[in-house]
Amino acid sequence: QLQLVESGGGLVQPGGSLRLSCAASGNILDYYTIGWFRQAPGKEREGVSCIRRRDGSTYYADSVKGRFTISRDNAKNTVYLQMNSLKPEDTAVYYCAARTGSLCKFRETEYDYWGQGTQVTVSS
Repeated sequence: QLQLVESGGGLVQPGGSLRLSCAASGNILDYYTIGWFRQAPGKEREGVSCIRRRDGSTYYADSVKGRFTISRDNAKNTVYLQMNSLKPEDTAVYYCAARTGSLCKFRETEYDYWGQGTQVTVSS
């Protein structure tokens, strides 16, 4: 059973930055495609970014393109989401998720494993 643990959330002012981490219990990078999702109060969960297994190709939702960067550290079995130029509308609980398929998907039903989430609040 793959376990994912997110960290790095917090309160930040508009225009600020945060880096989220998703630590996996085992060697994930050859076997799992990792996605970052978020869920704001009263809204459905939405896909934010994704990094493919093996080749590491990355994908972003239009709402975060140019501001967020997904990356991975093979040695640490960790995937990161660097978030810059944060806006109040980025406020949400952020989740990482893993799927065994090689393609990036932004539908939550495509993912098999989920972390517990980390809160990101962007407010002055």
